[in-house]
Amino acid sequence: MGTTLVKIKIMPTSPDTDLEKIKEASKKIIEENHGTNREYTEEPIAFGLKAVIAMFEIPEDKELEPIENALEKINNVNSVQIIDMRRAFG
Repeated sequence: MGTTLVKIKIMPTSPDTDLEKIKEASKKIIEENHGTNREYTEEPIAFGLKAVIAMFEIPEDKELEPIENALEKINNVNSVQIIDMRRAFG
């Protein structure tokens, strides 16, 4: 069985949103759904708004939809978008 590397953009509702709370909730959701957290970064969008970029691994046989749905339900999250997904080798 292989591994999939995934990068998801999590958009907060406002520039005042606490991104650390979003990151912590995201880590928990990803781990509960068989994912392995790799890296979290912040991407400037506009007017002080920053998106959280979550990078993680997940087994190929696991679905991403439950992770996306759970991430969208985090307080102060406006949207969730998969921006990169590829198979890991080695």
